[in-house]
Amino acid sequence: MHLTHDPGAPAADPISFDDFLKVDIRVGTIVSAEPYPEARKPAYKLLIDFGPAIGQKKSSAQITENHALEDLPGRQVAAVVNFPPRQIGKFMSEVLTLGFTDAAGAVMLFAPDKVVPDGSRLF
Repeated sequence: MHLTHDPGAPAADPISFDDFLKVDIRVGTIVSAEPYPEARKPAYKLLIDFGPAIGQKKSSAQITENHALEDLPGRQVAAVVNFPPRQIGKFMSEVLTLGFTDAAGAVMLFAPDKVVPDGSRLF
């Protein structure tokens, strides 16, 4: 899915500002999180509330190394909400939850420093 997680990789090819605006990145609050033992790589199933305009969406997230399941409900996260749904095993993931890799290559969730309204768009 990703080209590279290498922090030393060069920047991707330039895109226009209009192309950037096509990617709808919103903040939502995790409503529930559960194990996803059937996933090829360790993952959780998340239900995220993006507010009244977008509603609740499901996501499969490979965040098991840095995030305990019980710490996830109530946490805000950022996600791309306008990709088509993607089948991840037997689970349909509706949004792409965003994160960065730590020094060991494990995913850390990307989120605002302070609580913002669910549905807020990145700009």
